[in-house]
Amino acid sequence: MKALIWVQHLLGAGHLQRAGLLAEALAGAGHIVTLASGGMPRRQAAAGIRFVQLPPCRAADATFKTLLDDTGRPIDEDWRIARRDRLLALFDETAPDLLITEHYPFGRRQLRFELTPLIARARSAGTMVVSSVRDVLVGMDRPERTAWAAARVEAEFDHVLVHGDPAVIPFAATFPEAHRIATRLSHTGYLVPPIPAGGRIEGDTVLVSAGGGGAVGAGLFRAALAARSLSAARDLPWRLLVGEAALRADLAAIAPQGVSVEGLSNDFVTMLRHCRLSVSQAGYNTVMEITAVAARAVVVPFSEGQESEQQLRAEALAARGALHLLAEPDLTPATLAATIDRALAGPAPASAALDRNGAARSVELLGRWVGR
Repeated sequence: MKALIWVQHLLGAGHLQRAGLLAEALAGAGHIVTLASGGMPRRQAAAGIRFVQLPPCRAADATFKTLLDDTGRPIDEDWRIARRDRLLALFDETAPDLLITEHYPFGRRQLRFELTPLIARARSAGTMVVSSVRDVLVGMDRPERTAWAAARVEAEFDHVLVHGDPAVIPFAATFPEAHRIATRLSHTGYLVPPIPAGGRIEGDTVLVSAGGGGAVGAGLFRAALAARSLSAARDLPWRLLVGEAALRADLAAIAPQGVSVEGLSNDFVTMLRHCRLSVSQAGYNTVMEITAVAARAVVVPFSEGQESEQQLRAEALAARGALHLLAEPDLTPATLAATIDRALAGPAPASAALDRNGAARSVELLGRWVGR
């Protein structure tokens, strides 16, 4: 089977990470995979995957209303035409049996200029079209937007892979029109990277991270620096994992002794297995890795603008004893220090009973649907 996966990350890199895990699972099963990314460059091609960087764009802010190109200018019609044509040429070149769109049509409506013609090209070629989407959606409280997404699935998509566990959060909880497309929806379980055998070996380090979110994690990083001296972890070594170079330099300039400010790690799971405590935002990939290794964790869900996804999932996991939750509006050095102290003094986190078989289940379903 030949698969073309389209993905666009706009602020953090969560969508790209999830699409990458799916691509790696398909390639590991012997399929030919092309991963086309339209976000700012963040990922190197994994073994066995062809990675194609489309002309990149990003969101100007958390409202997602304005898209900027790699020079920081708003994208214009010429840019849209050039990227659409590049994507269509890639489809013709790869001639896939399967086209997967990450998150669309449940989000990424700003990219309709290229996705509408891409999907039309795929359907005319007899290519199966599948949407790959996380468990929790945002912005679906507007009936017209929900109805539009459901109509797009009905008209243009053969199947929808929901990368979540319905026993934790069913897709219908944040997509009210799920009943309209129920025959095309398949929950796969959560997508989680391979976890090394051997269990958790707790060390002394406090890890502070914000995924690949760059500047959107600045408030958490600054609060963490101020919270350290207020917390019971004041004598432990702290490591801040910061993706954005400018923010990393700013934080390094004010970090006290005992705190290192570093770039992102390619092996975050191993770091989690050996840390004393993780302090982070609550993106899909981060919390799945935290719960998979049963790390002690404090999460501060990103909630700027209309974002509610991280908060909803974190609440569900906190209720299962898997992590400690501090809402972003309540974030101060004092509240963060107090939450850190509770996490360190409390019992070891519960091993959350989640379906984490999303990669294997997705490969199984896609192979069955395409017939290869």
